[in-house]
Amino acid sequence: MGHSAAVWDQKAAIEVTKDWNGIDQVVLRSPRGASARVSLHGGQVVSWKNDRGEELLFTSSKAIFKPPKAMRGGIPICFPQFGNCGSLEQHGFARNKIWAFDDNPSPLHFNDSKGKSSIDLILKPSEEDLKCWPHSFEFRLRVSLTADGDLTMISRIRNINGKPFSFSFAYHTYFSVSDISEVRIEGLETLDYLDNLCQRERFTEQGDAITFEFEVDRVYLSSPNVVAVLDHGKKQTFVIKKEGLPDVVVWNPWEKKSKSIVDLGDEEYKQMLCVDGAAIEKPITLKPGEEWTGRLDLSVVPSSYCSEHL
Repeated sequence: MGHSAAVWDQKAAIEVTKDWNGIDQVVLRSPRGASARVSLHGGQVVSWKNDRGEELLFTSSKAIFKPPKAMRGGIPICFPQFGNCGSLEQHGFARNKIWAFDDNPSPLHFNDSKGKSSIDLILKPSEEDLKCWPHSFEFRLRVSLTADGDLTMISRIRNINGKPFSFSFAYHTYFSVSDISEVRIEGLETLDYLDNLCQRERFTEQGDAITFEFEVDRVYLSSPNVVAVLDHGKKQTFVIKKEGLPDVVVWNPWEKKSKSIVDLGDEEYKQMLCVDGAAIEKPITLKPGEEWTGRLDLSVVPSSYCSEHL
C-alpha cells in the first residue's frame, strides 16, 4: 500500500538527495509544508522554508558550494573557534568537513515528537584534524523540524580525549530580511558587548532595540535565552530561543565591507542579518568524558503576535 496523503508518515518526512558535488543533503518536511535542508558538508542547514514555501534563511547569490569552502548563508556551525585565532582556519573546521549519518544517536527527550522530523549527524576528527587541533571529540548534531515548522538544532560535543580541552562555538545564522534598515533586534538592550570593529573593546548597549545604519560586528554577553528579530518590511518576527549558549553575535557587513567579501554580492547586505546563539567570551572546557550541549530553537511569527507575547 502506498503512502496516503492523509496519514503523516514519519519516514516520508525525510528525504536524502545529493547536491551537484555528490554530497548528501537531507530534506526534512513538516505536515503543513515547511521544510529544512541539511547538507553533510559542514552539517550546515542550507535552507529553511515556512509552510508557504518562503525561504527564511539568506544565501549569497555568490556563495561557493564546493568543499572545503564553507558556504556563505544558511546556518554554518563554528567549532572549535569563532573568528580568527591561532593556527586554525576562521570559525574552525566543523563547517568545512563532510559529516556522517549518526547510526547510534543517543536518545534525547523531546516533549513533542509528534509530527517532528529529525536527522542525526556526527563529526569525529580525522588524522589531519588532530594535527591542527590535537583533541579527540565526538560532535553529534540533531536537526529537527517541528509540526509547526520550527527549526531546532542540538549540538552535543563530548571529550573522548585523555586531557581537558576548550572551544568556542556559534550557530552562525544568516536570516533573510526584507531590508536591513527595516529590522530591529529586541532582547539585547542594556547588555555589555565586545565590539569586533574596535579590537573587541567592551561597551554597553544603550538603545532600547538594536537597529542598523552601519556595519555591526558584536558579541553580546550573558544574553537572555530568548531574542527576537523584528522585520517591519515582512511584518514577521524571528524568535530565537537558546540553551547552553550565553552569547549572541550580531553581524551585518554593510556597504564597504560587502565589497571586499568575494562570495557576497555588493548590495546583498541589505537582505541579510546574522544573529547567532554562541559561546565565545568564556570558552567551554570539557574534562575527559564530559559532554556539552548547545541548543537553538528558531521560529517565525507575525510581528503583531510577537510584541505581545515576548
